[in-house]
Amino acid sequence: MHMEPGNDTLRLEFLLLGLGENPELQSLICGLFLSMYLVTVLGNLLIILATISDSHLHMPMYFFLSNLSFVDICFTSTTIPKMLVNIQTQRKSITYAGCITEMCFFLIFAGLDSLLLTIMAYDRFVAICHPLHYMVIMNQRLCGLLLLVSWFVSFLHALLQSLMVLRLSFCTDLEIPHFFCELNQVVQCACSDTFLNDLVIYFAAVLLGGGPLAGILYSYCKIVFSIRAISSAQGKYKAFSTCVSHLSVVSLFYGTSLGVYLSSAVTQNSHSIATASVMYTVVTPMLNPFIYSLRNKDIKSALRRLCDTGNKIVNCAETE
Repeated sequence: MHMEPGNDTLRLEFLLLGLGENPELQSLICGLFLSMYLVTVLGNLLIILATISDSHLHMPMYFFLSNLSFVDICFTSTTIPKMLVNIQTQRKSITYAGCITEMCFFLIFAGLDSLLLTIMAYDRFVAICHPLHYMVIMNQRLCGLLLLVSWFVSFLHALLQSLMVLRLSFCTDLEIPHFFCELNQVVQCACSDTFLNDLVIYFAAVLLGGGPLAGILYSYCKIVFSIRAISSAQGKYKAFSTCVSHLSVVSLFYGTSLGVYLSSAVTQNSHSIATASVMYTVVTPMLNPFIYSLRNKDIKSALRRLCDTGNKIVNCAETE
């Protein structure tokens, strides 16, 4: 049965097979993902509140960090709630419009994650390699412009990919062996020619995946050379310590996402790819606040002050 794009296509439903068929594991998966989602939202919200409330953190580095935390909340919120609802209701279906929408928002926030990490690497490069000109170079106007360009590029890419999927026609076999509408899996469900879609996907992966990664590696090469030129060991440690948190997050995000996409090119086991995708879609956004709060003294101090303020408000409310 062949369906042309149009009214029939709009009535289509995709089946999200999730991470396993075993009914006994479903409640465990639901509890685990709900816990991780709540930790992700709470942890990233605390980072945002800390950076907004503490005047010591009104710097470009923390401005981009708070935006990264906001994007991470949106990133996980695009996929996890729908997955939890499907497990609870024991329904695996998602409408055609819902699938395209989920895919579009996922691409927006995945792209933003990648671009923000690149901007943060550039921020560290300027701070270490050009410390005397840091505040002049990383002014409010440039920071706002970099953020705006990131949103524009991510939105444009997601819109392009979504429009490319909308031109496809789908048959009856609409099972997606994943817990969300992942672009490659949706394209594979099509029964029309997907050559142009594949071409755009690979081109975008090189441009929006390889480009930012190359920028990050270049920034850190320059940083390493600058740190090596510092004479004192204490100076070297201080310069390097400002990069450790960001470097950890970059390694986690790119390591897991590249691992998934490289393994998908080698193996055809969709279930193992879906399980591996959990690392960069759920685990990485959850760990980011911990990495920054544990490795960064300024963030730790701001979180303590935020907690103290919260305790004072609670105590005042109780006394009244």
